[in-house]
Amino acid sequence: MRFVALIVWFITALWGLYMLAVWLIENDATREGNAASRLPLPVILAHVTCALSGLVVWVAYLLLDRPVLAWAAVGILVAIALLGLTMFARWIPVYRMTGDEVAVPVGAAAGGTPGGASGALPARELPAEGSFPLLVVLAHGTFAVSTVVLVVLTALGIGGS
Repeated sequence: MRFVALIVWFITALWGLYMLAVWLIENDATREGNAASRLPLPVILAHVTCALSGLVVWVAYLLLDRPVLAWAAVGILVAIALLGLTMFARWIPVYRMTGDEVAVPVGAAAGGTPGGASGALPARELPAEGSFPLLVVLAHGTFAVSTVVLVVLTALGIGGS
């Protein structure tokens, strides 16, 4: 089970790195019209740093077979999960914004064209995390929960070696 935990943790990290890349690309400060991100950079960096260091501790546990390293990985996973849940809670309103219909201003119904001659409404500004595909967010979360369960079970000695 310990190697399954490693594989699941690695897949979780890949989903997370994908979202980090999307966030960095979409959060380009040189673009005009970008809405401010709701994910603070220190929280993102702490989440990524903890996730990668926890993965290193887990690999060290696999190589050295020291139970204290398994429990250290569990402790790091708690920090990772808290940061991840914080970011997820801040992402939900942004995700809901992407599905909202753009409201037609009052003057538009009377024949006015708020978007100029073409009548097109301006696009709603979204923070960078509004570009995260729902499937990727759900996969990352599902694999993250699986990682926590597998690592805790392994640290408890349940499920064999």
